[in-house]
Amino acid sequence: MESNTDLRDTRLAHSWQELYEANASGLPLTPDAYRLAFTDPEFLQRPETRGIRFQLELLKPELSLAEQGIEHTIVVYGSARFVDPEQAQQELDQARASCDASATALAERAVRNARYYQLAREFARVIARRNKHCDACERLYICTGGGPGIMEAANRGAHDEGEPNIGLNITLPHEQHCNPYITPQLSFKFHYFALRKMHFMMRAKALVVFPGGFGTLDELFEVLTLVQTGKARPVPIVLFGKDFWQRLINFDALVEQGTISADDLKLFHYSDDAADAWAYIKAFYRLRNGN
Repeated sequence: MESNTDLRDTRLAHSWQELYEANASGLPLTPDAYRLAFTDPEFLQRPETRGIRFQLELLKPELSLAEQGIEHTIVVYGSARFVDPEQAQQELDQARASCDASATALAERAVRNARYYQLAREFARVIARRNKHCDACERLYICTGGGPGIMEAANRGAHDEGEPNIGLNITLPHEQHCNPYITPQLSFKFHYFALRKMHFMMRAKALVVFPGGFGTLDELFEVLTLVQTGKARPVPIVLFGKDFWQRLINFDALVEQGTISADDLKLFHYSDDAADAWAYIKAFYRLRNGN
């Protein structure tokens, strides 16, 4: 059967050319009832077509990842604000040279937080090195939100080892660009947080959560809720930075108050070491040593 999806087809050429010219000129498109529906941005952005946009954001990464044979991921969450140790030290040196006490205090904090960047990078390296000894169907791909900070560190660790890695970025009012370590053909952009979080979970075999802010907490508690309620299959959840998490959230108080059960504390594992985190994930799945 003849395909009708060839983008060089003259039946589509005029529609794409109109969009290109409008973008190049910077002028808004004029509403046009005769324009093909799926090449009409004004139509696709109507409130009534939101369901179509949901479906497109679900399908585009889904089809692309399936075509590339990616079935299993380890999702890494964490702050977008942490920088690598070299940058943190450089900023501290500059702050001290300026004799600015406030800037020095902030730079000292950045140096302390940079250890999480290094831990995320090392954890991703551990996973990437493991992949070199696995069949394609058993590989675990690092997947992050695609931005800076901990996300960059994890993508970078896989990139260090020459392994493909995934970024699921999101459009924000202040544009968040994808970090440079994501494999280009595995770099995706989302508008809807809900669809992005769905893609995090669809292939996740483990979730590794570093210190972070509201976004990290939102992602962590959504996963805990899905697993606790049985809406998602159990997966190992690792909280990196035991001191941070225990200072931030008193899970024992929730048990004492009766809002969660004692068994719910078994849904996650604290860790401060890349090898320990991987050992926990291996034990969860009863994987052989080295695999």
